[in-house]
Amino acid sequence: MPPAARGDGEAGLGPAGAAAAERRAIGVLVSGEGTNLQALIDRGLPIAAVASNRSGVRALELAAAAGIPAAVFELEQYPDRGARDEAMADWLDQHGVRLVVLAGYMHLLTPSFLERFPERIVNVHPSLLPRFPGARPIEDALAAGVETTGVTVHLVDKGVDSGPILQQRPVPVEPRETLLERIHAVEHELLPEVVQALCAR
Repeated sequence: MPPAARGDGEAGLGPAGAAAAERRAIGVLVSGEGTNLQALIDRGLPIAAVASNRSGVRALELAAAAGIPAAVFELEQYPDRGARDEAMADWLDQHGVRLVVLAGYMHLLTPSFLERFPERIVNVHPSLLPRFPGARPIEDALAAGVETTGVTVHLVDKGVDSGPILQQRPVPVEPRETLLERIHAVEHELLPEVVQALCAR
């Protein structure tokens, strides 16, 4: 089943704009508010497409505001997750995507998707991996009583937050009242830095 598209963002471009669009190489996967997506947009990175597993999320609005083609791939519209991921990979490939960035994307990717973009899928995780992988890293760090946690940008493999680490940045736990805000601030700096470096290779 084709994805629900949200505008193509490239209609009416002049020659210079069309050339710039052709150079876009990043596909961003989102599920929610899109704050990391906005950080990538603000850095001026060559984002070619945004795909979401959920409709109606703010990240899609941010993509539309930036003129970036976006589409929704809701799992319920496909026979299984593998079929959904194949369709999503096809759509990203059609938009010239060469590097995939997970920006708050909350589904594990299937092997078939990983094989389409080998060693070219990047994730940001709010802990100093390999400590505290999974869905509740901040809560796990607080429960463990550590003094320092942080942010990791890593390549995605078949495991859960187990791929090769690209960069890390520590964040003190205290004052814990502002921990979430401070971790998000580091994510919004570190992820664009790493992605920009990868694009320059």
